[in-house]
Amino acid sequence: MNTVPLRDLAVLFARVAVGVIFIAHGWQKLTEWGLDGTAAAFGQMGVPLPTASAWFAALVELVGGVALVAGLAVPVAGLLLALNMLGAFLIVHLGNGVFVSTNGFELVLTLGTMALLLAAVGAGRFSLDRIIAPRLSHGVGRPASEPAAV
Repeated sequence: MNTVPLRDLAVLFARVAVGVIFIAHGWQKLTEWGLDGTAAAFGQMGVPLPTASAWFAALVELVGGVALVAGLAVPVAGLLLALNMLGAFLIVHLGNGVFVSTNGFELVLTLGTMALLLAAVGAGRFSLDRIIAPRLSHGVGRPASEPAAV
């Protein structure tokens, strides 16, 4: 019987959902605010090297989000996205409490944690990683021969 494990569906759903959110935020930095506007906002928030940080955040969020949706290089994309969110957490949001309505950390903590989790578990069965680089579909630190828990 060839059934689809719940894990594979959960990873697919999580990858696509989180990826779409990152794509939206990266696209917003590039098109709605522009990189100059993003850099200016980052400077006002005390982000070091605001222009370089704006480029990094916009590209990592956009390209990393696309990678998550496609299931391509998910461990690498997940780690880069988690690092991006760690920077946002520590530099901008930590001192503002939990709630996003007060510029708190709930969104960046959730997105960063999900990105880190995806880096750890991998892209799963329904991914380009599974086709192109099967070892990546299993995540960081878990060999392809080790079965996934369901």
